Amino acid sequence: MTILTIETKPFADQKPGTSGLRKRVTVFSQPNYVENFVQSIFDCLEGIKGKTLVLGGDGRFYNDVAIQKIIKIASANGFGAVLVGQGGILSTPAASHVIRHHKAFGGLILSASHNPGGPDGDFGIKYNVSNGGPAPEKITDAVFARSKEIDRYLIVDAPDVDLSRIGTQHSAGMVVEVIDPVADYAALMESLFDFDKIRAMFAAGFTMRFDAMHAVTGPYAHKILEGLLGAPKGTVVNGTPSPDFGGGHPDPNLVYAKDLYDLMMSDDAPDFGAASDGDGDRNLIIGRNRFVTPSDSLAILAANAPHAPGYAAGIAGIARSMPTSAAADRVAEKLGIEMHETPTGWKFF
Repeated sequence: MTILTIETKPFADQKPGTSGLRKRVTVFSQPNYVENFVQSIFDCLEGIKGKTLVLGGDGRFYNDVAIQKIIKIASANGFGAVLVGQGGILSTPAASHVIRHHKAFGGLILSASHNPGGPDGDFGIKYNVSNGGPAPEKITDAVFARSKEIDRYLIVDAPDVDLSRIGTQHSAGMVVEVIDPVADYAALMESLFDFDKIRAMFAAGFTMRFDAMHAVTGPYAHKILEGLLGAPKGTVVNGTPSPDFGGGHPDPNLVYAKDLYDLMMSDDAPDFGAASDGDGDRNLIIGRNRFVTPSDSLAILAANAPHAPGYAAGIAGIARSMPTSAAADRVAEKLGIEMHETPTGWKFF
């Protein structure tokens, strides 16, 4: 194995935000930009030798290029294995589950969430820790400090990995396992919810429309909704991930998911409608002739959680970000469970 030590100079703008580092593709594609940031992350992590790293993203432009760089840097820094989603695809919730399920050291998720994609769009990298959640400020502050003084990165001289083929490969001695990006997450959903009852509901004529917005949740929705749950083909629309999100904006709101909204407010509306954002961690829910605010979605989920097999024993508590309405607070009070208010940003949950 040939490990190359490449001299580099710091970039001044690599401070991670609440969801990692997000910049224009033109910024990330600068020579050494990805390499510097990823090496800065690895330099701030202790005990990575021989450990497993999870890797994947929302399929946006530059996803495939960055993944190949990261695999080679991970190999040079001593990781024992990388689990990467087929085609470089992993939704943020799925990546979180894969980290926990496979007891990985952590994971890198390549996404700029709901921001536009394509060559002139945005790109992002965020590090999640072993519990599947985003890196806390202690780590992101250390990464930023390291990025301001980094003078070298490590990378192996190895060919690219074939991300299209599920199975085990190697990158200069490190195991690279290309996994089905949907399988583990689908199994988790089946353990939490009563799929038999949902299948029966579809069989009895329940209808819905799910708009994946040409983003990462398309493969998950096709597999779970149209596959495991038996929803009719065509229930899922815009279900193939696209580097530029089909020229659209993967933000599930009433502006960018207007087609879904118009359908749900029409005489031909199905029973239920939903859309998701670029990396699959935020949703829009619409009933027939009825818009459901995200604040109410959380409250409804909390109130009805004990009806799902995975939550039959009840839930210990819920959390919302500061701008979210107090509907969830009233549910928590009624159920006698903990209620937490956090700053905006997933890392604070």
